[in-house]
Amino acid sequence: MVDRVMKTDAEWRAQLSDLEFKVARKHGTERAFTGTYWDTHDHGTYRCVCCATPVFSSQHKFDSGTGWPSYWQPIDPANVATQEDASFFMRRTEVHCAACDAHLGHIFEDGPQPTGLRYCINSGSLKFEKK
Repeated sequence: MVDRVMKTDAEWRAQLSDLEFKVARKHGTERAFTGTYWDTHDHGTYRCVCCATPVFSSQHKFDSGTGWPSYWQPIDPANVATQEDASFFMRRTEVHCAACDAHLGHIFEDGPQPTGLRYCINSGSLKFEKK
């Protein structure tokens, strides 16, 4: 269980860049192949840009060819939450930070083994901590 982080939109705006606020707080998506981390190969931990909760590890990252950072599992299942997303005339599963509800991206069932999952995550919702 993670400690909950609650802030107003004004507090988040003061803390985040325009892109980070749009993606993490307003459920936006960056364009493919434009995010900071889609092609990062360094070892380390990807943390929520809003509250620094560790959400993904470089050990679980893979090149999905989609232009977004992709992972086959979160660093700890308790650190992420999911909910159904029916926006843009599609049914998808949205991934959130379990601590602050930041929008991270979406999860799909076309990833590699051992999970078969692809957590397709926006760079704008992450901060990378190099090992």
